Amino acid sequence: MAESLIDIKRRIASTKKTSQITNAMQMVSGSKLMKIEKQSITYQMYAEKLKSVVSHLASSKLLEEVRTSAAAEVTNQNSLLSLNNLLVERPVQKTAYMVITSDRGLVGGFNSNILKAMMNIIKEKHNNNKDEFVIVAIGATGAEFFKNRGYNVAYEYRGISDVPTIDDVKPIVNTLIQLYISGVYDELFICHNHHVNSLTSEFISDQLLPITNHVNNDNEVAEEYIADPSPVEVLQQILPQFVDSLVFGSMLDSKTAEHAASMTAMKSSTDNANNLISTLTTKFNRARQAQITTEITEIVGGAAALE
Repeated sequence: MAESLIDIKRRIASTKKTSQITNAMQMVSGSKLMKIEKQSITYQMYAEKLKSVVSHLASSKLLEEVRTSAAAEVTNQNSLLSLNNLLVERPVQKTAYMVITSDRGLVGGFNSNILKAMMNIIKEKHNNNKDEFVIVAIGATGAEFFKNRGYNVAYEYRGISDVPTIDDVKPIVNTLIQLYISGVYDELFICHNHHVNSLTSEFISDQLLPITNHVNNDNEVAEEYIADPSPVEVLQQILPQFVDSLVFGSMLDSKTAEHAASMTAMKSSTDNANNLISTLTTKFNRARQAQITTEITEIVGGAAALE
C-alpha cells in the first residue's frame, strides 16, 4: 500500500508540472493571438482597398491591351512582376499548391485539417497523379508530410515568425514568381486555415497566379478611376504590392488560426491535467484512508491479543 501511495504522489506531482507548462503555453499563445489579431484587422483594411483599386483598373478591356505588343512595350520585361507575367493566362499543364502549415506541433488539429483537405484536393482534381501538380510548402510540418509521401516539393520555407512582417514575405514571393516564369507551374493556389474565431478555423484555397480572378470583368467599372499616365503603367507599380499583400495576408491569417489553435489545445490540456489531478487526489485520499484503517485494525487486533 505504501508503494502505491508513493506512485500516486509522483503522478500528482508530475501532472501538476505538466499543468503549469501547458498553462504557461496557453498564456503565451493567447498573447500572440491578441497581437496578431490587431495587426491582421488593420492590414485587412489596406488589402481590401488595394484589391478594389486593382480590380477596377485591371478590367477585361485592359487585359486585352496587355496582350498586345503596344501594351507589352510599356511594361518592364526584365521585371518578374511585369503585367505580362502576372495577368496573362496560359494553358495549365501543372498546378502548384502553396500549403501553409506550422513549424511545430502542439496546435491541436490545425495541421491535420489542412493536410487532410489537401489530400482530398489531390485525389479529386488530379486523381493522385503526381505529374499534374507540385507543392510549395510553407512550414516544416507540411514539407515533411509531402516529402515522406513522395510528392514533388518545388520549394519549401521554414521559420516564419510568430507575427510575420512584409519583409518575411518578399523573398518567398520572388521565388514563387521565378518558378512561375520558368514554367515549373502554370497556376498557383494558396491553401491555408482561415481564422474565424478563437475556437474555429476553416480551410480555404485561393488562386494567386495568374491574378486574373481578381480582375473585374466589367469594362465600364474601370472608368471610375482616373489613372495618370495610364492604367497599365499605374498597375505596373501597384501589382507587386498586390501580390505581396495576397501572400502576406494569407500568412497573417494562417498564423492567427495557428495561435488560436495552440491556445485552445493548451487550454484543453490544462483542463485535462487539472481533472486528472483531482481524480488522483481523491484516489490518494482513499488509499491513505484505507491504509490508516488497516493500521488501526492491526493495532486494535494486537492489543486484543495481549489481553
